[in-house]
Amino acid sequence: MSNQKPSLTKDKTTKKKYTQKTKKKRSYKKLLFTLWMLFFIGIIAVFAFFYLLANGFIVDLPDTKELENPRLSLASEIISADDKVLGKFYKENRTPIDYSELPQNIVDALVSTEDERYYEHSGIDYEAVARAVGKMGQEGGGSTITQQLAKMLFTGSRDKNDKINAVMQKLGEWVVAVQLEKRFTKEEIIALYLNKFEFNWNAIGIKNAAKLFFNKEPKNLNIEESAVLVGMLKSPSKYNPKRNPNNAKLRREVVLKQMVKNERLTQTAYDSLRLLPLELNYTKFSSKLGTATYFREFLKNEVTEMLQTQGVKKADGTPYDIQLDGLKIYTTIDSRMQENAEDAVKKHLIRHQRTFNREKSWNKKFPFHGKTVGPKTIDTLMTKAMRWTERYKTLKKNGLSEDSIRAIFKKPVEMEIFTWKGSEDTIMSPWDSIRYHKSILQAGLMSMEPQTGYVKAWVGGIDFDHFQYDHVKKGRRQIGSTFKPFVYVTAISEKHYSPCTMISNAPFRYRGSSKTVRGGGGEVSLKKGLAMSLNPVALRLIDKTTPKPVIQLCRDLGITTKMSENDLTIALGSADISLYEMVGAYGAFANKGIYVKPVVVWRVEDKDGRILYENKPETREVFSEEVAYAMIKIMRGSADHPKGTSKWLRSRYNLKNPIACKTGTTNSNSDGWFIGFVPNLVTGVWVGHEDRAAHFASTANGQGAAMALPIWAYYMKDNYKNKKLGISNKKFEEPETESEIDFNCSEYGGFKAFGEPQAVAVKTNPVKVDSIDINTRIQQDSQTSDDELFD
Repeated sequence: MSNQKPSLTKDKTTKKKYTQKTKKKRSYKKLLFTLWMLFFIGIIAVFAFFYLLANGFIVDLPDTKELENPRLSLASEIISADDKVLGKFYKENRTPIDYSELPQNIVDALVSTEDERYYEHSGIDYEAVARAVGKMGQEGGGSTITQQLAKMLFTGSRDKNDKINAVMQKLGEWVVAVQLEKRFTKEEIIALYLNKFEFNWNAIGIKNAAKLFFNKEPKNLNIEESAVLVGMLKSPSKYNPKRNPNNAKLRREVVLKQMVKNERLTQTAYDSLRLLPLELNYTKFSSKLGTATYFREFLKNEVTEMLQTQGVKKADGTPYDIQLDGLKIYTTIDSRMQENAEDAVKKHLIRHQRTFNREKSWNKKFPFHGKTVGPKTIDTLMTKAMRWTERYKTLKKNGLSEDSIRAIFKKPVEMEIFTWKGSEDTIMSPWDSIRYHKSILQAGLMSMEPQTGYVKAWVGGIDFDHFQYDHVKKGRRQIGSTFKPFVYVTAISEKHYSPCTMISNAPFRYRGSSKTVRGGGGEVSLKKGLAMSLNPVALRLIDKTTPKPVIQLCRDLGITTKMSENDLTIALGSADISLYEMVGAYGAFANKGIYVKPVVVWRVEDKDGRILYENKPETREVFSEEVAYAMIKIMRGSADHPKGTSKWLRSRYNLKNPIACKTGTTNSNSDGWFIGFVPNLVTGVWVGHEDRAAHFASTANGQGAAMALPIWAYYMKDNYKNKKLGISNKKFEEPETESEIDFNCSEYGGFKAFGEPQAVAVKTNPVKVDSIDINTRIQQDSQTSDDELFD
């Protein structure tokens, strides 16, 4: 019995050891199972995380369609008839270019500086990421060009204070970068990146940056210029070459050094380039600067309305936005003629402004003038102008009283004012500034091809930065004697008169009124009557025809101003009409009686070249070719007659070619007009002040022949210097069929026009209209002779 006890103890020990081994084995398996489970769960979690990340459940990411067609806010370009970019409409000033338009040196500089292994990775540079993590981001964040593009296009800037969100966004950039690499070539990604980047001062994209800082196309950038722009990618403001030239030069050197390191530039080239000075050709971007500023502003709403009227929409059914959708707007404006027009306006008004300013020495009301313009009228005009200013609106919004605001307006402050030499900084009270700017002569010019209606030049004012009001389409002013041709053409059409028809120039008295319009007496031909702009002649003609057919003719010629059928004074130009409508109407005289509505846009394309709009001319015959030619013969008299109101075209400006034209001057010399045409171009000019109460004291300086005609002459002379413009200096085309209208007034002993043969015979029985009008007492006006120049 005693011998069995040790055996039992041994068995128990063995069993216990076995049990412990079993438990350990089971624990190990359980641990191993748990570890494997955790491993698989981790993998699944990682896959799930990236799946959720890639599908935008964690961070907002673009869908496949957006990735394949990344939306860039594109500027719409305004293109002239001679294929020049007149300007752009944009919220972001971006004009994209293809990779093929980039110089190799900018690609080399970009890759060398921003992403050395760009051609080796697929969106994420893991070596750069490891370096960034190891050095805690002190040498950059390791973002590739593709990641930077992803950030610009889709993920946006990160909040550095929100670490978790920053990490999530960084991971989102990785996902988008990989997706971009799958969908675009390396070259396309570089082009997208450089088109998207904002280089400061509203220059978005490499094309605009090259234009802004160097006034070049990207393909023409040299190595050092490319290095400057690539250097700006790190911090556009800090390395802005205009604002911080020293910083920009140091950064340029870093870029060049990186190019040497990556064997894209030789050491020799680097040594010479680093020593070059920083040379810029800075070209400021502004919608208020450049060519055709008033036209561009008009076009903004015009194009939008055209597309809406035509029902043109994008594929998704939304309307086009000219500031976002990169449209190509092909206009009828010729940039060369536009420059000639703007130069002509400036050339004349600089001189004429000096003439007007001389009146300041004796006119205490300057720039206002006239017996009826007293202190109360002036204060009303000034107060009205004050209330239009942003300064007034801001002060009023802040709750200031009228008296307090007025006191502020009369306190001198630093400001910028307009001068004919350019903007000038000065110290002046806002009140005095308003009065000063009201003394500045304003102008409008529009030039059009009468056969097509194509508007070739549009000058809405003298300086869009200071004066935004457009005097071509928006402005409506009394037109004076430029209205008379509409009366004459009605008389020829309705009464079958000719240029040779004789009519009384005796004083004209209105029905039921004691008011009499002075006249020199005797009889004159219609041609001489319009040449000398004789008011009694125009009044007799409209009295014969009545105003109704004259008004209807104006409607047919595109003039929309309301006019009374009982008002004979419309014959003298009492109506307010825009320059746009007047030039369009005069086009019918040069176009054989056919009115063509003015055209400013002939085609609009989307960013892919798809045609969205093409102009369809609006035309109608208003009077016959024979009547149109008769009017040309009559209107040529204004320049050809020795006492014609436009005689300075010959004597002072030496224009010898056939010109049909008319001057216009309104009451108190408030408005000066001139509209003239040659066979293929009609041009109108208006000159005046912002307020009609501001004007020349004398008609000698305030008449249309002095205010507007010189601009027309300068403009045409410059056009004729450029033979490529094809502006005609030939005779007007005569009607092919024999006309019953008598055109040759020289046979009646009248004046001959330039290019006409001298009269060799005098007829003794000219056609005439009754000399005595039932409403007019014929008498010699001792104060006014027939030789006096009327307008």
